[in-house]
Amino acid sequence: MKRRRLLPSMLFPFALFPLALCALSSACSPAVETSFPGYAEGEYVRLGAPLAGTLVRVHVKTGESAIAGEPAYVLEQGSETAARLEAASRVQRAEALLADLRKGARSDEVAAIAADLHGAEAALALSRANLERDRKLVNESFISRARIDQSSAAVAADRARVEQAAARLRTAQTSARSDQVTAAQKEVEAARAQLAQAQWRLDQKAQSFPTAGLVSDVYYRVGEWVSAGAPVLAILPPANIKARFFIPEARLGQLKVGQGATIACDGCAAPIKARISFIAPQAEFTSPLIYSKENRSTLVFMAEATPDVREAGMLHPGQPLTVTPGPMQGSLP
Repeated sequence: MKRRRLLPSMLFPFALFPLALCALSSACSPAVETSFPGYAEGEYVRLGAPLAGTLVRVHVKTGESAIAGEPAYVLEQGSETAARLEAASRVQRAEALLADLRKGARSDEVAAIAADLHGAEAALALSRANLERDRKLVNESFISRARIDQSSAAVAADRARVEQAAARLRTAQTSARSDQVTAAQKEVEAARAQLAQAQWRLDQKAQSFPTAGLVSDVYYRVGEWVSAGAPVLAILPPANIKARFFIPEARLGQLKVGQGATIACDGCAAPIKARISFIAPQAEFTSPLIYSKENRSTLVFMAEATPDVREAGMLHPGQPLTVTPGPMQGSLP
């Protein structure tokens, strides 16, 4: 049987058929990915105290919204309260001693010392008069010269008492010596430092929320012992919610930190504005084979996008997301 030979003009329509299929199908040219799958990630703030104690009160429950500055929980404070009262009493005592040294003796004490001085001066005047009289009597040979020695000694003793009383009066009328005042000032500073330490320990037993957020978990119950540094509860601030997604190696050079993006999720009424905040410097997955054009497409790099704080509360950690890089309308705060 003789075969029929096809002419080139007859083959032309058949040659265009594969091209037409390629034009209608995307299988002939690989599609460029514009969106990347990912999930929501949350960085929790775990609130704990540096001191141990029994938990006596928790002001919030799991699932409630926490307000920055509001009380979170309280540990027993009996020992710290007593230490604070003791330190406050020491401060008052040190301050009173310093004030007393600065103002000198009281008026009644000054008056008593002045009276002692007047008495000593009167005694000195009397002893001097006795001495003069004894000298006349010795000259007239009525008494022996030994009596003059006794009178002279009495004058010297009374003069010393006068000088002593005068010195006491000068001291009482002035404040304490500068070195005594300085020492008292140091005592006051030390007492105030101890009071500050006692107050700090007391404050640490009553923790407040450092930031606003959702209370995700409460780890202890009232009456349980909480070790030092152990977190009692965890909160999730909206600013700590982000989208984590993975970029194929072929698209890595087209994205950069600071680039705008949008986040889509199941149930979200509209895309959420975001901005790419991190791109991992190394691959999350590498092919076990040697690098080549065929297998390097399996390389992916982890990236993160930070959503608008006003819309971040719509996302929940672990929730599947779709991140679409691109220019973002508007600006994030």
